Amino acid sequence: MKKKNIDCRGMLLVFLAAAILILAHCSPAAAAEAIVLGDERTDEYMPLLDGKRIALFANHSAMVKGEHLLELLLRHGEHVTVLYTPEHGIRGDRAAGETIEDGTDPVTGIPIVSLFSGVSGSAKPSSETMSKFDTLVIDIQDVGLRYYTYYIAVCDLLEECAVHGKKVILLDRPNPNGHYVDGPILDMKLKCHIGRLPIPVVHGLTLGELMNMAIGEGWLNLLQELDFTVIPCRNYTHQTPYTLPVPPSPNLPNMKAVYLYPSLCPFEGTVMSVGRGTDIPFQCIGHPALKKKYHYSFCPQSVKAAPNPPLLGQVCYGVDLSRKKESELRKKHMDLSYIVEAYKVFQRQGMGDSFFVKGHVSNLGEVEYFDLFMGQSYVREAIRAGKSAREIRSMWRHDVESFIEKSKPYLLYERKER
Repeated sequence: MKKKNIDCRGMLLVFLAAAILILAHCSPAAAAEAIVLGDERTDEYMPLLDGKRIALFANHSAMVKGEHLLELLLRHGEHVTVLYTPEHGIRGDRAAGETIEDGTDPVTGIPIVSLFSGVSGSAKPSSETMSKFDTLVIDIQDVGLRYYTYYIAVCDLLEECAVHGKKVILLDRPNPNGHYVDGPILDMKLKCHIGRLPIPVVHGLTLGELMNMAIGEGWLNLLQELDFTVIPCRNYTHQTPYTLPVPPSPNLPNMKAVYLYPSLCPFEGTVMSVGRGTDIPFQCIGHPALKKKYHYSFCPQSVKAAPNPPLLGQVCYGVDLSRKKESELRKKHMDLSYIVEAYKVFQRQGMGDSFFVKGHVSNLGEVEYFDLFMGQSYVREAIRAGKSAREIRSMWRHDVESFIEKSKPYLLYERKER
């Protein structure tokens, strides 16, 4: 009988210990550690909007606990008069590089104004649309890459808001690639629709920090002083992992693609496919000519996210990166080894001269497209010269170090030094 009492007391102690652990995790102190996005901090920015005509720059990613920011603003009785949209459209379902037309939101009847005109890049808002609002609210999920175009539209908007005396409120979000800085700084001679500011490929800043820096460093053409406010996140540091609740664009469907994007997007300056038109875009690479080298294959098809992908209908042989663990990819940073190895295979087959492709850009003419992604020509030249990924990466070390130092005054969140 005594033994049973001892067993019962032991079980009770185990139960109580488990309950205490559960309560601890559910306590206000633990809950306070959750990241609070800028758009969730309504007490901070809603009072600034009362009685104002509001323009909203956003897309499908502007979700506030399951509700779109537009719906939230309207529910609070705010007067939204204009919807500005970037590449991929207001719903985030348009293909990369596809021209976005002006229109009208079918649900609210609010005018939609496009800030993306296809391969010619961003389209600045007209004076007519600028006259329709007093305050611009920005809420969009960026991924921290110089060639990811959302920030370019924001730069254009800020310049126009300064000209027209409009207030700007940016609701900040975490940068999923904000835990590191990597890649060469843009040579401003290559400034174009996929590169606007003199920053590394992976700049490591949130959109709010990046715009603070662009203003502070004089990178924007602000003809008058700009009334600019960032509503920062809470409980976020640059080392805090952040899983995006909504894919930021059609061809970045998951976190693996987001982490691989810095390394694989420059392939779009080559003849190879990065999986557009498959169910794993930016998680595989390949080309029909690599059949002898690789067994893995995929075949790009016309899909909504990529109606006319590179190498459409052709069987491509290459590497499947979709099976790698997210945690492993997050640690990799920008990895040029994929491109270096692919170029070597082409070169051994006597096709090295066809690996990099040229394209026409409205403000530059015909250029090596790969250079636009990297922001410099020396990377392509070093690959052609047979240098290793590690050797090439060392060439931009000074760029990274100088940018990290220069960006310190503009940080809103803690960042561990390299």
